Amino acid sequence: MPVGAASWSFTEDDFGAITKSLERFLFDSNARCALLVDRAGQLVATVGEKPKFDPTAFATLTAADFSANDQLAKLIGENDFNSLFHQGEKESMYLADIARRVILVVLFDNRTTLGLVRLKMKQTVDELSKLFEAVFKRAAGAGAPPNILAGADDEIDKLFQ
Repeated sequence: MPVGAASWSFTEDDFGAITKSLERFLFDSNARCALLVDRAGQLVATVGEKPKFDPTAFATLTAADFSANDQLAKLIGENDFNSLFHQGEKESMYLADIARRVILVVLFDNRTTLGLVRLKMKQTVDELSKLFEAVFKRAAGAGAPPNILAGADDEIDKLFQ
């Protein structure tokens, strides 16, 4: 199954729902910024304060970080890690898996706590997982070839009646 954004896309309504969910999360948690990155390293969306770094390079490094940690998880007998936390002196980030194909990265500072971010993150991850699963399902259905023979049996039966 392809993991990159090239294999799926979302509508304006999808993007609005994603943005609204992330904005609510940032308000409730007092975090600074949320970025969505696909597992191939492509930046999908950014909400909140504009990052002071190159978000494209950050997205690539985020995907690599998550992939490396998946391998570390396997070494200790886990399938994967569904969340990661990196703490700095002034800035921290919390990363969470969304529907096994997207990574939510939250940047926060000392205006909030890890506990509050984690508490508010659960509901946001659940919301975004449902949204992205619907997007992926729609993309999978769009890629299926149309069944041109659907109903042919009924039409043939009608000819012989």
